[in-house]
Formats: sequence, C-alpha cells, structure tokens
Amino acid sequence: MLDAMQWLTWIFLIAVVAETLTRLWLAWRQIEAVQAHRDEVPALFRGQIALADQQKAADYTTARVRLGRWATLVEALVKLGLTLGGGLAAVDALWSRTGFDEPWRGACVAATVLLVLQLIGLPFSLWRTFKIEARFGFNRVSPRLYALDFAKQLLLAALLGGPLLLAILALMEHGGTAWWVWAWLIWLAWTLGLTWAAPKFIAPFFNRFSPLTDQALKQRVESLLERCGFAARGGVFVMDGSVRSAHGNAYFTGIGRNKRIVFFDTLLARIEAAEIEAVLAHELGHFRLHHVRQRLAASVVLALGGLALLAWLAGQPGFYGALGVPVPWAVMALLLFVLAVPAVTFLATPAMSWWSRRHERQADDFAAQYADAGKLAAALIKLFRDNAATLTPDRIHSAFFDSHPPALERIGRLNALVALSA
Repeated sequence: MLDAMQWLTWIFLIAVVAETLTRLWLAWRQIEAVQAHRDEVPALFRGQIALADQQKAADYTTARVRLGRWATLVEALVKLGLTLGGGLAAVDALWSRTGFDEPWRGACVAATVLLVLQLIGLPFSLWRTFKIEARFGFNRVSPRLYALDFAKQLLLAALLGGPLLLAILALMEHGGTAWWVWAWLIWLAWTLGLTWAAPKFIAPFFNRFSPLTDQALKQRVESLLERCGFAARGGVFVMDGSVRSAHGNAYFTGIGRNKRIVFFDTLLARIEAAEIEAVLAHELGHFRLHHVRQRLAASVVLALGGLALLAWLAGQPGFYGALGVPVPWAVMALLLFVLAVPAVTFLATPAMSWWSRRHERQADDFAAQYADAGKLAAALIKLFRDNAATLTPDRIHSAFFDSHPPALERIGRLNALVALSA
C-alpha cells in the first residue's frame, strides 16, 4: 500500500493535471462557441451591433483564449518543475550559501521564486499587449511605459509585500502553535490598510484621477448621489485610461473616506449623460448593497481558513517530501501551499463566479430603480461593441470564469425591467 507521502504526491499530480485539462477543455469550448456565431449577430443586438463588430469580437476572444491555452500549459509545467522537479529546493540551496539568518533568507527565497514566476509570465503579457491588443486597436502602451509600469509593480510588491512576508515568516518560525492567528491579524490589518490607501495613494502611482469638470454632468451625478443616499467624501473621478488602452470601464473602489467611483475617460467619451448616470447608478448599487463589504468579509474568512490549513500542513513532514522539498522549513511550507492549493481548489471557481454575477444582477436592479434601465442597456451595448466583448460565450466557460452575466442575459433582463416600468 502506498504511504501517506506517495498519496499526497499523487493527489497533487492529479489535481494539476485535472485543472490543466479542464482549462484547456473550457478554452476549446469557448473558441468553438464564439466562432460558431461569428457571422451572425444575435437577434437581440441587431441594429445596434454591426456584423463587423461581431466578427471582431469573435476573433479577439479567440486570440486571447488561444494565448491563454499556452499560458495554462506553461503554468502547469512551471508548477511541477518548482515542486516535484526540485526547483524550490534548488533556489533554497542557492540562498543557503549566503549564510543569511531567518527570516531574511526565507524572504529572499520567496522573492526569488515570485520574481521567476513574474518573468515566466512576462512573454505572455508582452504578446497580449503588443500583439493581440495592438492588432485589434486597443493598445496604447509604449514599450517605455510598459517597462516603467512593470518596474513600479515590482517596487510596490517589495515595499508593501516585503514587510508582510517577513512578519509571517518570523511568526512561522517563532510564534508557537498559534502563529497563524497572529499572522491572520497582521494580514487583516495590512489588507484593510491597503484597501483604504489604494484609491488615494497607490492608484495615482500609475494613473491620473481628476474630478468631473463637466458642470451639467456633475450636477446630474450629484443629484443621483443624493437620491441614492451616497455620501461620497472620496467623490467621482475620471481616470486617464486612454494612456494605456482604448477599453472603457467604470468601477467602485475603496473604503471609509477614500471610497470613490472611477470612470475611464474612454468610457465617458463614448456614452451620453443619461447613460453615464445609469452606469453610475449600477456602481452605486455595489456600495449600497454592501457588495464590497461582503467580498472583503469573504476574503477575511477564507484567509483565516487558509492560514489554519497552512499551519497544519507545515507540521506534516510528509507534506514537504511529497512535493519535492527535502528539508521542512517555513518558507517552503508557504511556497508549496501557494503553488499546490489553487490546483486543488480550482473546481470552486464557478461558485465564486456565480456570486460575482449575482452581485452584478443586483446592481443592475438597483440601477433600474434610480436611473433608466434602458439607458444602462444602451451603455452596456456600446461597451460590448467598443471593447470587442463576445456576445455568445460558451455557457460552461462563462459559468467558470465570467464575473458578469452573459450579454444576452444581461440586456434581456434590463429590457424586461424597462417593459415592467412602462
């Protein structure tokens, strides 16, 4: 009979293979679905979406999914190479020669592995940005700006994530059996602080945020905020998204006094005032219905459970050897956990996507109460068209990965709300 260590190895292998094959199968389904409808605009969108736009969306989606298939294969190989292939052990051996004490040595090992993962993913990001996005007319990022953004991301990761990593590693080594509770409390404070600070202090590191200057639109927005009972100390801002992309979007971010609603300038350039009001009402719905708070609470609970599981696994000697690490120690437990657990929990992806889509439907319903549902539908159709979003995704692929309801369902619901209010 296989011992516990061998069983764990096989469980990990099966999970990685199952995740990879499922992702590839879903990608195949998505490509088949969008290509099957490439040359016909769905009846609900005829007269609003041209055939050329439908074909562009199908080709754009196909190009992105095909690149994603290669990324999926490389990710699986890298995951196996770092674990069973001895990659983590090799990085550990490299840093062991320096003589660094803990937790500095562990932090260096973790930083090296994370940097390697970033560099492995870099070619896919470059191809997506400068080939696919450029081919379909969306990319506006210069190589210089791309390099600057990449450097900023690494710097922020070191400045913001470094102290958290050091604290967790120190607790794993010296915090006793309850180290994971203290690590969770530190992570919680770090997460809340980052969520509060991101809109005002971190996001401006990459983009410019300006208050609305159109007085007529500003008055309309303020009226809507008052109707919805939204005390926007943070305010409504316009982001210079056009610097990097032609895609348009809007989002709600932040907590406390730093909560704010952000419109991409590319979005405001395409939709009229009444449509902007409807999109804003949707974003306000996320706030009034406590979606941001609910998602934050869920992440807090999941983090507590994850750290408890990590603490248990870190105390199992077979956990290390089964995944290619000969010597048990804190940073290896953390890295193995980060690499192995997502493969095991992949099948929970549809549940999280379903929850997100439910929030989007609720926000649409909220918008219909405080603005014109027809105008929201019109704005979304323009977004689908201008962002080359597919109108005909595969239903299973959509159930796994889509954070928003499919276009046909979403516009159909909004049209029904318009009919009810007539």
